[in-house]
Amino acid sequence: MTGMSDREKAFENKFAHDEEMKFKAVARRNKLLGLWAAGQIGRSDAEAYAKEVVAADFQEAGDQDVIRKVKADFDAASVKITEEQIVAKLAELYSEAVRQLSAE
Repeated sequence: MTGMSDREKAFENKFAHDEEMKFKAVARRNKLLGLWAAGQIGRSDAEAYAKEVVAADFQEAGDQDVIRKVKADFDAASVKITEEQIVAKLAELYSEAVRQLSAE
């Protein structure tokens, strides 16, 4: 009985760790997206803008809130970019975020 309990606890711990890493990777990805977007739209306060992008992710589940914010800011700055390009950049930056977190 103890063996099964230990095994269940190990699975729970792994699940919790994986979820925490996923959360951190998404937050890091959003920060990287904000830094990239700040450069594209000519924002001199890149770190502050990146924080805005990270905060935008807490409006609703999924990535749509982040995509919507960045797309609106690109439009306001008259920078031509499609939602598909932003989604592709998110995928690219997620891989980079995971790499960075693994290196820490």
